[in-house]
Amino acid sequence: MTEQQSPGAPNGQRLLWAGFMAILAAGVGFSIRGGILGQWAEQYGFTMTELGGITGGGLTGFGIIILLSSFLADTVGYGRLMGLAFLTHLVSAVLTLAAGAAFASGGKDAAYLCLFWGMFLFAIGNGIAEAVVNPLVATLFPDNKTHYLNILHAGWPGGLIVGGLASYFMNPDGAKAVSWQIQMSLFLVPVVIYGVMLLGQKFPKSEASQAGVSMGTMFAQVLAPLMIVLLVIHAMVGYVELGTDSWISAITGSIMDSKQKGLLLFVYTSALMFALRFFAGPIVHRISPLGLLFVSGLLGFAGLNLLGAATSGLLCVIAATVYAAGKTFLWPTMLAVVSEQFPRGGAITIGAIGGAGMLSAGLLGGPGIGFKQDYNASNSLKTADVAVYDRYKAAGESAFMGFKVVGLDGAKVGVLNDNGAELGRAGELLKKEGKSDKNQEALAAWWAEASATAEADKKLVNEASLEGGRQALKLTAFVPLTMAGLYLLLILYFKARGGYKAVQVEGAANAGH
Repeated sequence: MTEQQSPGAPNGQRLLWAGFMAILAAGVGFSIRGGILGQWAEQYGFTMTELGGITGGGLTGFGIIILLSSFLADTVGYGRLMGLAFLTHLVSAVLTLAAGAAFASGGKDAAYLCLFWGMFLFAIGNGIAEAVVNPLVATLFPDNKTHYLNILHAGWPGGLIVGGLASYFMNPDGAKAVSWQIQMSLFLVPVVIYGVMLLGQKFPKSEASQAGVSMGTMFAQVLAPLMIVLLVIHAMVGYVELGTDSWISAITGSIMDSKQKGLLLFVYTSALMFALRFFAGPIVHRISPLGLLFVSGLLGFAGLNLLGAATSGLLCVIAATVYAAGKTFLWPTMLAVVSEQFPRGGAITIGAIGGAGMLSAGLLGGPGIGFKQDYNASNSLKTADVAVYDRYKAAGESAFMGFKVVGLDGAKVGVLNDNGAELGRAGELLKKEGKSDKNQEALAAWWAEASATAEADKKLVNEASLEGGRQALKLTAFVPLTMAGLYLLLILYFKARGGYKAVQVEGAANAGH
């Protein structure tokens, strides 16, 4: 993979779709992970906050590496970085799939570390790819950035569709799920495809590099006042979109009393996003990128509130449709705004905006929404019946930004929901093999006592868990509402300056940001 200086490379369409497949690979992995969180909780005894830490670890790695790769993109070269992304994806698979062996030898903590760092490495591969494909597409299609960046990022919901359908068929209600290791391996298929598509291809440099802009000038763009405002807003985008996506199918599945229906709803909303992103160009020509973002923020606020209040499958579908329409254009259109307003930033400004979104999702979104579920579910169950709460509470505290709560133990809740079926099966297998497992033995001893009140407990525990999910969505809704207010202020700011216009590289030095 080599570099070339000329813009608008003749292999532009191939590079666009290779980038699409790289982002699709990230979506497949992300979606399948959402479908197997329950297996991880049951097999390894994780609380919701601990699961949020694992999912958040992946997004955190994504954010850090986008920033670092963006700093290197114009010097190391897009082709070399994409090769590194491919290699990192492969290594991450090996570590993630080793979690079962880690649990057998080192218990819950070992499994947690294995999954956390496996997800972290998976995210590094995603981050390297994202750091390349965003400025690459902006360079290949300089006159229609919003449209083509939305097409590029249609790969994300495309991956969610593939992963969601895989989870639907491999995690059937009332039947044994396909091993999570097999499900997680599916993301390697699009990884291999994008690797093959990139073999032997030449890559252009960013608009800023082609114009001879120095690295110092590129870095300086990140400190511009408007850029700082956009970074703050995109941190909110990451929190509300990716943070919520980590949990949404589980929460809606609880509302509809079926994890399968929750997955299908997730696939539906992803399909809606996939289709809509191909029409961003015509919409933007009518109302401008900032107008599209303002409407998206309002729809996101309405959709999350409606989801938090939904009481039936039909209401869930209506609410999820509103929410999906709200989040569809946020991420790629924000990238386009940054590229149009700060073209002299090259890969660095686009990378900074993507990094801010991913870091926020990883450090705040995944763990924060998980904590809100633990906090509200625990309080709800304690209010309903303290004795039941004491039976199902986790062994230790979960913490988030100084707040602490003792959440519900995922393994105990899993045993309750399947009436000890998987626990009994695992015990029989160990007995036949002449092996012992301290975690399994402790859980079995607990269930021997807890099973006596299981029928009454189950209703209370599930109601508490559902209440935790509802409240988490309602609280998260205030984030897109805040974003909408900031977008409105930006619309007024540009209106005072003569309207929103894309800045050209040649004139960016005098743009006054």
